[in-house]
Amino acid sequence: MPLITTTSALAEACDRLARHPFVTVDTEFMRESTYFPKLCLIQIASPDDVYMVDPLAESIDLAPFLVLMRNPQVVKVFHSGRQDLEILWHMDQCIPEPVFDTQVAAMVCGYGDSVSYEQLAHDLAKAKIDKSSRFTDWSRRPLSEAQLVYAKSDVTHLRDVYQALAGKIGETGRTHWLEDEMKILTSPSTYDLKPGDAWMRLRGRVRKPKELAILIELAAWREVEARGRDVPRSRVLKDDAVIDVATSAPRSVEALGQLRSIPSGFERSRAGADILAAVERGIARDAKTLPVNERNGRKNFNPATVELLKVLLKMTCEAEGVAAKIIASVDDLEAIAENDEADVPALSGWRRDLFGDRALALKHGKLALAMRGGKVVAFPV
Repeated sequence: MPLITTTSALAEACDRLARHPFVTVDTEFMRESTYFPKLCLIQIASPDDVYMVDPLAESIDLAPFLVLMRNPQVVKVFHSGRQDLEILWHMDQCIPEPVFDTQVAAMVCGYGDSVSYEQLAHDLAKAKIDKSSRFTDWSRRPLSEAQLVYAKSDVTHLRDVYQALAGKIGETGRTHWLEDEMKILTSPSTYDLKPGDAWMRLRGRVRKPKELAILIELAAWREVEARGRDVPRSRVLKDDAVIDVATSAPRSVEALGQLRSIPSGFERSRAGADILAAVERGIARDAKTLPVNERNGRKNFNPATVELLKVLLKMTCEAEGVAAKIIASVDDLEAIAENDEADVPALSGWRRDLFGDRALALKHGKLALAMRGGKVVAFPV
């Protein structure tokens, strides 16, 4: 199948695609040597057609594709589409809507927390996916026939997967469950990471307020530097080095150079000076202004409560045919154990009806768990 390499051909294809109620979408990209993912291939299919677009072609403008992505009359179907949507956001601050993510839909239908596309294609489309081309270099041209066959399969079988899952969700009346999840997936805040929040990726690895303050300043500097140079964060400073600096707080070139995670000579570079400046900013911060580092803060609850909530969650998910991940995480359960008014999804909307109210009842001794016939059952006390 030839690639679309011109704007006119892309516009014609998108015009045809826009006549359908849904399209399936996937992308192939590279990000091993860049901060921003490098888009290398776009695959789109409708019930009638399949197209593959070469975004690296010199004579192509992706504007017609972005118009299609923004078309509110066409459902855009992805599988585990967060990285695909991140690419579109960074391209033109484009967030496709409406979106249907088949991995999330599968969780709503009880397929587990992270079911693969291959598994869904096998179960719902009776297809077998050849994964041998998955990790090939998608930026090289020409693409091989095997790569094109693999890329095509990523959107053709997705049509059947989508229709099967959409049907199941409609039958069970869980459409609004999925809509809640899609709001998160289509929120710009999901992709617009602020440098001041970059520390959260590493927050579980520091304990003291001073360490946290330095981590916040250093992670923010690294984020800005990586974006500006369009290189991976690790190319600027590896995670282990960030933590070493945060915990040891070097205040001189010599002290920075003594850290094993800092490459030889790095301490005397411009980046070394920036790191020391970040350390000084962290040390100067008022501890009262620091965010709460929840993962290492004191937990004001009985750990046994969380264990009971885990059992209740597992029981509920098995009974309702829904993945646990879509209802509550372990952090959410800990928050519920600590606070009846915790700001977690499980205590609002359909999740509260399904699980949250019973979780609070269990916590306060108004609900009991027992074994009956080899299964966990709950009953009021």
